[in-house]
Amino acid sequence: QVRLVQSGGGLVQPGGSLRLSCATSGITFKIHTMDWNRQAPGKQRELVARIDSRGSTNYTDSVKGRFTISRDNARNMVYLQMNNLKPEDTGVYYCSVNRAGRMYWGQGTQVTVSS
Repeated sequence: QVRLVQSGGGLVQPGGSLRLSCATSGITFKIHTMDWNRQAPGKQRELVARIDSRGSTNYTDSVKGRFTISRDNARNMVYLQMNNLKPEDTGVYYCSVNRAGRMYWGQGTQVTVSS
C-alpha cells in the first residue's frame, strides 16, 4: 500500500521560511521522481518542484531561487524548503509520486503567507 504522509506548513509572515516533509512507504522510493504541487485558492493545482531519482531538480519559474526540493533515499523522504515566502505562495501543498502509471498524493498541508 502506497502512503505519502506530509508534515510541516502553517502560517508565516512574508519573507519567512517553512519546510515541508513527505514520508513515503509502499514504493521503491529511490527509483521514483517525486513532486511537490500546490493549489492556491480558486486556482488549479500546479507543479511546484520535481526531483528525479538522480537528484536532478526542476522548479516552476515563480519559486526558482526561493524553494529547494531534496530527498533522503535512506529515509524515503522528500522535502521542500521554502524561503522568502510571498503571499502568492499561499495554498495547499501536496507531495506526489507516479507509480506504474497511477498518481499517489499526500494528504495536503496548508501554507499561509500573511502579515
